[in-house]
Amino acid sequence: MRKMEKTDELTHLDKIESEAIHIIREAYRKYNKPAMLWSAGKDSTTLAYLVKKAFLGKAPIPAIYLDTGYHFQEMYDFRDKLADELDLNLIVAKNEKADEMDITPEDKIKCCGMRKTDALKNIMADKGYDALFLGIRRDEHGVRAKERTFSPRDEDFQWDYKDQQPELWDQYKSEREAGQHLRVHPMLSWTELDVWKYIKREDLAVNPLYFAEDGERFRSLGCKPCTDPVKSDVDSVEGMIEEIQSSDKGERSGRAQDKEEANAMQKLRSLGYMMVF
Repeated sequence: MRKMEKTDELTHLDKIESEAIHIIREAYRKYNKPAMLWSAGKDSTTLAYLVKKAFLGKAPIPAIYLDTGYHFQEMYDFRDKLADELDLNLIVAKNEKADEMDITPEDKIKCCGMRKTDALKNIMADKGYDALFLGIRRDEHGVRAKERTFSPRDEDFQWDYKDQQPELWDQYKSEREAGQHLRVHPMLSWTELDVWKYIKREDLAVNPLYFAEDGERFRSLGCKPCTDPVKSDVDSVEGMIEEIQSSDKGERSGRAQDKEEANAMQKLRSLGYMMVF
């Protein structure tokens, strides 16, 4: 067992870990059939670890992987290896209709809609999931600041970002109305730096794409045609923490969706688009 030390950093990590575990347990108790979205990226892998920690080493909810068909091979390899190591009930969701229609990332909104949102709609309808855990964070993209820890989506998966309930003093509106499912965000208040410090403390597995090769690495993972590397020589989690602390570039600076017009991501997200890596 990790020896507790009285430092500000450990106190902060312990606090956000405790909050996340409380949210996970509360949602699991409240909803009939929850699942979690897992991309094998740093955030969703941290979420999977928190789920296991919340239930004493077991993961009682399935992990849904949205396979767009455009991911890096390293993502698939890491997914399969880690799913086995963590003993996750891995559910791979893929919208075969998008392949039949030859939908490509050239049309980003349509591609994300069919290969991510529709794939998720189909698997949730097929399996009957009524709540979905995600590892999103407010600091990763501006539109996420409008999210809530318990965030309802209607039967069409649409999100009314103009009508969000306040969550004051950790009081959550977690009731689900007819036709809705709930998005549950246990890590919403975490930062990118928090995640890497937690990964270091807990010695979590890290997707190799985050580490530099030939002077470049990926800071955020997505589909191969839509994700560019950043210049970096980082080859360790410690180096990652140091680089983030000294960087003035946004985490998703290499993601194509974030280079579109200002409201593009909000439009995607209101339609149910998933950002979970």
